[in-house]
Amino acid sequence: MTIYKSEAGARLLTERYLGALRVWPVPHEEVRVPTPAGETFVLVSGPESAPPLVLLHGSGSNSAEWAERMPELAGAFRVYAVDVIGEPGLSAEARPPLEGDRYAAWLDAVLDHFAVARSAFLTSSFGGWLALDYAIRRPARVTALALRCPIGLGPMKKGFVVKAVLLGLLGEKGRRKSVAGALGEPESSPIVEHQLLVAANYRYRTGPFPVFGDAALGGLAMPVYAVAGAADAMVDSATTKRRLEAAGAEVDLLPGAGHYLPDARDLEFLTRAVANGDFTG
Repeated sequence: MTIYKSEAGARLLTERYLGALRVWPVPHEEVRVPTPAGETFVLVSGPESAPPLVLLHGSGSNSAEWAERMPELAGAFRVYAVDVIGEPGLSAEARPPLEGDRYAAWLDAVLDHFAVARSAFLTSSFGGWLALDYAIRRPARVTALALRCPIGLGPMKKGFVVKAVLLGLLGEKGRRKSVAGALGEPESSPIVEHQLLVAANYRYRTGPFPVFGDAALGGLAMPVYAVAGAADAMVDSATTKRRLEAAGAEVDLLPGAGHYLPDARDLEFLTRAVANGDFTG
């Protein structure tokens, strides 16, 4: 089954993304990488001699999520913005099982293509789950993790799902209210508008995301930083903070913030991590 609800919807979201790429804020290469899970689209920017940084966006998104931050990120790192497979970007529509190492093998292929032995990761939401899974399975290849609203640490809030279903029955107005509440954004926000467009044309993943065990998290030896919104309607951020801090991570919980976060100190953390270690890739 395609990840899109219709061919017209697929074209609409693809054209919207291509439009963002046409005005990408920094010089870049667009690379299509062959992997066991299918072709993967990667935007590469920043000095070749800079430390590598892999960006993994959230579910229902693509690398355009990072556009506003690219000038600062590409100024400090060799950035590989990866369109996650099975999401509405330009990579293959494949969705391997979350259990097992299929996603780790996929990321192995991406890093190997660019001859990157080790890299730092900056992620958002589901991208945080992917990076944590990779760091647990391939610790030698991950130099630092910066996680924004990561999932897989605390339970997803059941009340949000119920509320979303009920509001969805109210039509466009209810859906807008639901998305705005989830993101912690005003209903008039362009971010809310974009997510409504995605939801109308894209099939989100179903089923729970596997939760990482304490032993797996406790084995993470690389520097880890996370930031989450205290008012996140989807994820139990307090549990995320507690479990990551117990594993030795630095965690910021932003009062009043939802699942969409303002800039935090992730770049400061990554820059510091690079300065304190051998993260040449």
